[in-house]
Amino acid sequence: MKPFLVHAVRAKEIAGVLARHGFADLLDQLEGPPGLWQKLVPQPRVRRSTWERVRLALEELGPAFVKFGQLMSMRPDVLPHPLILELRKLQDAVRPVPFAEIRPVLLEELPVDLAEVFSEFDETPVASGSLAQVYFARLRGSPEALAKGEAGRPVAVKVQRPNIVRMVQTDLSFAAWLAAQLHQRSPALQPYDLPAVVEEIRAGVQQELDFRNEARNQQYFNAVNPYPNRVFAPAVIEELSGERVLVMERVDGVPAGRGPLPAETGRALAADGARSILHQVLVEGFFHADPHAGNLLVTTDGRLCFLDWGLAGHLTRRLRYALADLWAAALEQDAERIVQIAGDLASPEARPDRRVMEKEITLVLREDLNFTLGRPQFGRAMLKLLFIFGSHGIPLSRDYSLMAKAVLEIEEIGRALDPSFDLRAYAQPVLRDLGNERTGTRAVWRHTRDFLRASFGGLEELPRQVQRLVRRFENDNLTFNMQHRGLDRLQEGLQTASNRIALGVIIGSLIIGSSFIVNTHIPPYLLGYPMLGIVGYLLSAILGFYVIWDIIRHDRHR
Repeated sequence: MKPFLVHAVRAKEIAGVLARHGFADLLDQLEGPPGLWQKLVPQPRVRRSTWERVRLALEELGPAFVKFGQLMSMRPDVLPHPLILELRKLQDAVRPVPFAEIRPVLLEELPVDLAEVFSEFDETPVASGSLAQVYFARLRGSPEALAKGEAGRPVAVKVQRPNIVRMVQTDLSFAAWLAAQLHQRSPALQPYDLPAVVEEIRAGVQQELDFRNEARNQQYFNAVNPYPNRVFAPAVIEELSGERVLVMERVDGVPAGRGPLPAETGRALAADGARSILHQVLVEGFFHADPHAGNLLVTTDGRLCFLDWGLAGHLTRRLRYALADLWAAALEQDAERIVQIAGDLASPEARPDRRVMEKEITLVLREDLNFTLGRPQFGRAMLKLLFIFGSHGIPLSRDYSLMAKAVLEIEEIGRALDPSFDLRAYAQPVLRDLGNERTGTRAVWRHTRDFLRASFGGLEELPRQVQRLVRRFENDNLTFNMQHRGLDRLQEGLQTASNRIALGVIIGSLIIGSSFIVNTHIPPYLLGYPMLGIVGYLLSAILGFYVIWDIIRHDRHR
């Protein structure tokens, strides 16, 4: 209850919004009298699906929860596919705050006063998101440029909303508390491990709040981009950018797929976007994680510009190769191979039911990647496959989820630009080249070089290790610690057998000795026989019965 006690006013707002959107039963699972929220807050009259009500509640809760929902939409491995599609509708456009509140942030982050940096600054934002607002401005030209009468450089200035860090931390604390309560009290939700998901999203939001990460991502993309004449990211004015302000070149254009374009131009742009995202994902292992239409502009000179690099995906070489195998298997409708790849990427503790997985994957491939029945939806199929993996205890890298969402959005934009767009036509050449990279001459040489490097490194260290061993021999301080496992039962068995053999010898000796005494007829007598012999027989019988009972008892416990 800590977040509710510390931020009681905000807690009341959140609880009221959840109840208004039909989640009073969820609140009843937490704490308080049953049915309290149904009585205090009127229930919604319009019937909507559960997933739609989740989206509407997040939108009403404000910027932090909108961003939270957007990042949740990038986790198809732990959330149902219908919820993912609904969360993708969240609009990162909120009411802007007045420039008077933004100005102090600019003054704190910029090295000098606004008038010394910008010759023009439009105080009306051109975009207003959950974390920041964007303004158009113009840099002051250099003295040489001003002398020539040249205008300054047009730029876009992204400024973080005031007090957004504190607001986000407060709301994410509520989200973390709510996730922990639901995880603890709702057995149906426990397999999804909501607390871990929320913690991961919190880390992602913290990263987005530092605009220096976004600046580095844009710069790196432009450095490795092989198609600068067709695709690019805005250049960053590094000396004016910081943690809460990002100054970059101004890009004029319209959102991709939302403006009228000639058919030939649309096809060319769709091809450029497909080649770029495939190169980002499969070749570089660094890609834009949210390339929806609002973040992808068609510029006035006919190029594609990727905006908003606050969140980027990163894939290692091993993950890229596994992803290429996964894509190839999906395109070939090979469900068995997909299960095998997922198993290779899973942790050793995972114990999925491979038969059930294969059946579910086959159904997805038939529904969304059936090339004979209609237009395939590769991104949608990837989202469903990741959810199947997660539901069977194989949560893959978060970057795989980012990849699936990026591919889905590129497909949607591609079809808006070109109705006949098919990502498969662009993916197959890249997959073929990646296969050659893994099995070609360069790959063989790289593996051989790595093997020789590791081997020579070990050989170089071997003489030193031998020398240390010899010195320890010379100093008589070399000791060996040996531990035998499984010998305890052997030792116990030998001891038991020895005891039985000893008792057998004693019993035999008593019988033989008693027989000699009986034949000597030495008094005193018992029942007409020497009493000492009779006692020896009785003692040997008692010991014999004990041995038999001990044998039966030990054999029963094995």
